[in-house]
Amino acid sequence: MTGASPTTADVRRWRRYLADERAEAAVYRDLAGRRTGEEREILLALAEAEGRHERHWLELLGDRVGAPMRGDLRTRVLGFFARRFGSVFVLALAQRAEARSPYASERDATPAMAADERIHEEVVRGLAARGRTRLSGTFRAAVFGANDGLVSNLALVAGVSASGIAPSAVLLTGLAGLLAGALSMGAGEYVSVRSQLELVRASEPDPDARAAVAHLDVDANELALVYRARGMGEAEAAERAGRVLGGSGPATPDEARGEHDTIGTAFGAAAASFGFFASGAVIPILPHLVGISGVLALAIAAALVGIALLLTGAVVGLLSGGPPVRRALRQLAIGFGAAAATYLLGLLFGTATG
Repeated sequence: MTGASPTTADVRRWRRYLADERAEAAVYRDLAGRRTGEEREILLALAEAEGRHERHWLELLGDRVGAPMRGDLRTRVLGFFARRFGSVFVLALAQRAEARSPYASERDATPAMAADERIHEEVVRGLAARGRTRLSGTFRAAVFGANDGLVSNLALVAGVSASGIAPSAVLLTGLAGLLAGALSMGAGEYVSVRSQLELVRASEPDPDARAAVAHLDVDANELALVYRARGMGEAEAAERAGRVLGGSGPATPDEARGEHDTIGTAFGAAAASFGFFASGAVIPILPHLVGISGVLALAIAAALVGIALLLTGAVVGLLSGGPPVRRALRQLAIGFGAAAATYLLGLLFGTATG
C-alpha cells in the first residue's frame, strides 16, 4: 500500500480481513479449550498468530475500524462446530479454510502474513492427521461397511426384483444379504486389521533410541509447529526447524511423522464394519419391510440409498480435506452404476427364464 489515502473498497476489504482474523483466532481458542498438552499449545500459538494479523489490519485501518463485523459464513460455521464439537471434523474444515487464504495475492498483506497462512495450513493438516490416524481403522471400516451395505444390498434387491420373483422372496433375499454381508465384513475386517497390527508391531523401532536426540532451544518461528503437529517432540521439532531455516536440513514436513500412527483395534474395526454394513444394507429393504413392493419399492429404495451415498461421500470428502461435493457425486455414481448393472442382469435373467 502506498502513502495515498485508502479507497472505500480498501477499507471495506481490510475490515473484512480483520473480522475473519478475529473469527479464526476464536476458532483456534475454542478448539484449544477442548485439548490438553501439546495440541492445546499448538492451537493457542495459531490463535496468537491470527492475533498478529489482526493487529496489522487494525494499524492500516486506524480510526476507520468502525463497528465490529462478523466473519464470513464459512468461518462462522467453523466456529459453531468448534464450540460444540472440537473434533477432527472441525480441524479438517479449518485446514480447508487456511488453504483459501487470499494473502498471497493481497497487496496490503505482508509477505510474512502470506507465509504464515501457508504454514498454518500445514500445522492444521498435521493436527487433523493425528485425529484421522486415531480413527482411521474404525472410520475406514465404518465407511466401507456402510457403502458396501448400501450398494451391495441395493444391487441385490434390484437384481432379484427385475427377475420377477415374488415380493416376499425379494424381502427374504434382502435380509439374507444383510446378515451374510455384515457377518462377512465383520470377520474379514477383524482378520485384516489384526494381521496388519501384528506386522506393524514386529517392525516398531526401539523407543529407547529416541533418547539420543539433542535438546536444543532454537527460535525457528512457526515452522517448528509443523513438525510438532506431525508427531515430533518440542525440542526435536525446534532442532529440525532450525536446520531447515539454516539451509542444512530437509524442508519436507512429511518426514516428521512420529509415533502417533495407529491402525485402530481389530475388534473395533470388526464391530464398526458389521454395524455400519447392516445399517447401510437395511435401507434398500425398508420399503419391503413396510409392505411396499414392485417398481415403487425399488424407486423409494434407490432414492434413500442415493441420499445416504451423498452424505457418506460428503463426510469422507470433508474429513480427507477434499472437495465434499465431488466426493459425494463420485460415491453416488459408483453406487448407482453397480445397482443399474445388476438390475439389467436381473431383467435379462427374468426374460430368459420367463
